[in-house]
Amino acid sequence: MQEVLSAAGMPGSPRARLAAFLLSDVVQRTVIGLILANAVLLGIETSESAAAAAGGLIAALDLAFLIIFTIEIGLRIYAFRGGFFRDPWGVFDLLVVAIAWMPASGPLAVLRALRVLRVLRIIGLVPSMRRVVEAMLHALPGMGSIVLLMALLFYVAAVMATKLYGAVLPERFGTLGDSLFTLFQLMTLESWAEATVRPILEHQPLAWLFFVPFILVATFVVLNLFIGVIVDSIQTLRARDGEPAEARHAAEVMAAHDERAEILRELRALRAEMAALRAERRAP
Repeated sequence: MQEVLSAAGMPGSPRARLAAFLLSDVVQRTVIGLILANAVLLGIETSESAAAAAGGLIAALDLAFLIIFTIEIGLRIYAFRGGFFRDPWGVFDLLVVAIAWMPASGPLAVLRALRVLRVLRIIGLVPSMRRVVEAMLHALPGMGSIVLLMALLFYVAAVMATKLYGAVLPERFGTLGDSLFTLFQLMTLESWAEATVRPILEHQPLAWLFFVPFILVATFVVLNLFIGVIVDSIQTLRARDGEPAEARHAAEVMAAHDERAEILRELRALRAEMAALRAERRAP
């Protein structure tokens, strides 16, 4: 919070006060409520009967939401200046709102369908959701080796399946591309037994020796590796975010300890002075 406010200028300045207002719980919750209401409106707009019954009300409300979001983005740019554009979530919000202003006709009309992306703005406003997305992005480099492992596994299995079962079930294993797509379907466990494996077992009873190990490795091992990398990334980010708070707590404890030690030294010195004064009064 302090870093964000520092980007708005000196404390007490109009920009800093505006930044503190925009980051307040009331404003943040209001924006979240407007985003959710806009999401419901966009869903109602997909229904022809509801759109016909509402007439121009839906379009008017959608324009009102868009104007409110545009004003909010403008205030954030004014308050945070360059800090707004250094925040990836701020840039994402700006792009989403800008896309919604695209004309409803012409070559860019297709971008109007992306208005629903405004709903995704809620990710940047909810810390827990933002942390999950950041963890997924942070985990992408670590997923590279897993993706290569999966690609190698699929290629080897597709070549084997094409040679072994292409003649038995050509619509699923007739070509290398068909085999790759079928194996991907097997990995998702979508009708893998009835549509693919059982018809092959009728001709080759030992085909389960190929399909069962493939499903075990592809579904329960490789996919869990993805989950493990994402969970590790979440824990790493959580630990990293917690370090500054722990460091501040430790600094506060040390400062309090030093302050108590200084008070004790002053009390001892005061007692010594009082004892010296008593000794002087008692002296003849």
